[in-house]
Amino acid sequence: MTAPEPRTQITKEELAELPLFRYEGPIHLIRTNEELARWTPELRREQVLGFDTETRPSFRRGQNYLPSVVQIAGAEAVFVIQLARLSNTGLLAVLLSSPNILKTGIALDQDLVKLREKFGFTPRSILDLAPVASRVKIAKTGLRNLAGLLLGCRISKQAQVTNWAAPALTPAQIQYAATDAWISRELFFALEKRHPAEIRAAIEEAVKAPPTQETGTD
Repeated sequence: MTAPEPRTQITKEELAELPLFRYEGPIHLIRTNEELARWTPELRREQVLGFDTETRPSFRRGQNYLPSVVQIAGAEAVFVIQLARLSNTGLLAVLLSSPNILKTGIALDQDLVKLREKFGFTPRSILDLAPVASRVKIAKTGLRNLAGLLLGCRISKQAQVTNWAAPALTPAQIQYAATDAWISRELFFALEKRHPAEIRAAIEEAVKAPPTQETGTD
């Protein structure tokens, strides 16, 4: 008897019935160069990191902002980094440029473009899971849909359109940012379990991808 084909879609009604997930593990809010230096060694010991950014929303045509927050999830904790509070992003640039640590998330291209306008780095070993999901016939590849389909949970987007450039983030913002990064990492492992060959190929592509030209203002 052959196993049933994995599901490739989930309805809005099914998604609405799933339990709401909020990351409840350790969260380290990084607001100083010293805090970044303290936690960087732990992040550099990881093999896979969940990665996302948050940007102040724009409500006027032609008005755009650069990312205010970078959130990174490891195996044991999530790190929420307020970029405006840092005078030196060099350690973060080294992390994002490392070919030995896989950084994984959803729809990362624009995040990286905007982040590189803020500070200079050469992204390496970046794995966008949305194209991988498309390869295995999943039509809707947003974070919320993939979380429902692959992890059986629903994530709230209520805090998405809030002021991420505020000097002090609210507890709701911090938890939202941490949840997105954590889910990004968990989706990698869910896809790896479900489609190992596709994930292996995607990792090889990410690691072998030639570095792009460094940009940034730092």
